[in-house]
Amino acid sequence: QLQLVESGGGLVQPGGSLRLSCAASGFTLDYYAIGWFRQAPGKEREGVSYISSSGGSTKYADSVKGRFTISRDDAKNTVYLQMNSLRSEDTAVYYCAAGKYVTYDLGLREIEYDYWGQGTQVTVSS
Repeated sequence: QLQLVESGGGLVQPGGSLRLSCAASGFTLDYYAIGWFRQAPGKEREGVSYISSSGGSTKYADSVKGRFTISRDDAKNTVYLQMNSLRSEDTAVYYCAAGKYVTYDLGLREIEYDYWGQGTQVTVSS
């Protein structure tokens, strides 16, 4: 069974950091681009970050550029999202998604992705 599982969410104070993980089971991530998305209460899901299957290309939403870093460790079949300088507006459920043919230009579009995790809650609050 193909599955993505996110972990690493939690409650953090403004200015703090979290690292989210996206682990795959039932398939290898080597040939997949990975996107991170988030959905805040009452808002539509939005693309946060993208990494190509090779890891050579990354992309970020303007709202997180310079604060978030996406990376992948194919040996561990896992993709990470390092989130620094967190703000209250980063509060959301974060999802990872895998897609085999996602290009850089379309990396933050959720329709491009085939497999999704269940999400992990990130709450930034004092």
